[in-house]
Amino acid sequence: MSFKIVFDYILTRTGVGCGAGLDGLTALLERLGNPQERFKVIHIAGTNGKGSVAALTAETLRQAGYKTGLFVSPHLCDPCERIQVNAKNISKADFASAVLQVFQEEEQELNFFEILTAAALCHFARAGVDYAVLETGLGGRKDPTNVCTPVACVITSIGLDHMQLLGSSLAQIAREKAGIIKPGVPCFSGAVNPSAREEIKKIAKEKNAPLTFVEEGQPFFTYAFDFPNNQTILHTADGQEWALHALGRRQGLNACVVYQLAQCLHIPQAAVRRAFETVRLPGRFEVLHRPGQTLILDGAHNPQAIELFLEFFKATPYAGKATLLCGFMKDKDYKKMLALLVPHFKQIVVTVPSPTRGAGKEEILEALPKGVKVRFFKNPSRALTAVKQEPYVVCAGSFYLVGFVRRKWLQTLRPQAGKSAQE
Repeated sequence: MSFKIVFDYILTRTGVGCGAGLDGLTALLERLGNPQERFKVIHIAGTNGKGSVAALTAETLRQAGYKTGLFVSPHLCDPCERIQVNAKNISKADFASAVLQVFQEEEQELNFFEILTAAALCHFARAGVDYAVLETGLGGRKDPTNVCTPVACVITSIGLDHMQLLGSSLAQIAREKAGIIKPGVPCFSGAVNPSAREEIKKIAKEKNAPLTFVEEGQPFFTYAFDFPNNQTILHTADGQEWALHALGRRQGLNACVVYQLAQCLHIPQAAVRRAFETVRLPGRFEVLHRPGQTLILDGAHNPQAIELFLEFFKATPYAGKATLLCGFMKDKDYKKMLALLVPHFKQIVVTVPSPTRGAGKEEILEALPKGVKVRFFKNPSRALTAVKQEPYVVCAGSFYLVGFVRRKWLQTLRPQAGKSAQE
């Protein structure tokens, strides 16, 4: 069966409340021979930053000589990005094969993310990975990835997102994210709000799990930014400089978390340094260039992520020069995101990132701050055409939109499209 048929079918398995749940997924994995027990797992949750930390962690393990699986969501350009082994996407044939393997043992109907989680675990077992780095899809406690018992877990940040499912306060959301903490398993957390911090501490204590809150300066401070090469220069208190192939002040804290995690796993410092220099984080303040135009892609898709993006963006050479190309999903707080974004751009182009889940024209116009004018295009291709003459363009608001724009941009650069974005 072809990849397209398989993926189109599992896309129909969506919707809140559907699926087998953790008990059903655990039973399925037992029938599959418990593939999740054949490798060590690093489990990563958080409102923002978990994709970056997952990629950095996987690359660190790979540079240390371990065969490493990486499971992330969402994808930017290709669904096969969700399941990787040693930094290479699963092939379409292997993707379809893994999903069909899951279906052979399905008794309770799984949902989309449960299918992908089980397929990823089967593929990692088949590939013989030493480690698998798993990023939660939503929350933590009830997330399908929580069927695994990790050797370490990470909670990157806590913010107000998916409140209809996770809770209306930072403490409630922290409780859900901290649901990945397992008895006796070390947990690392980035900087979080005091109320969230207390919830994480409480759950870690209940589970007798060693807990480390990582702050900036442990050991890295951000030092300088190399925009043409998408690099942040980190420095330590004793004067060392490290190159991180990612831009942003928040990436400095992410690097501190990964460094501390690597120490816990007894990963050589040289492997961590190589990983920081070589990792690729598409769509995370990614700067792309072509003659006459600079494009900045950032997958910020909730208010906390937008605030972090703007904090950094305002200090870059692009501030005050750029046009904003944005779009939002209906279930996100796009009213607050628009209010945060619009004061910082000379003009704003809005589109619909998904025909079924994206916020439409009426919703956007109603959400706009009073007196703000935007250009609206229902079709993302037309929106991208509308900004093609602009010297500086920022694309944000939705991973789906960022992925679409990135894919279209790279198509214009072929035969170079397979290279890293800044090359």
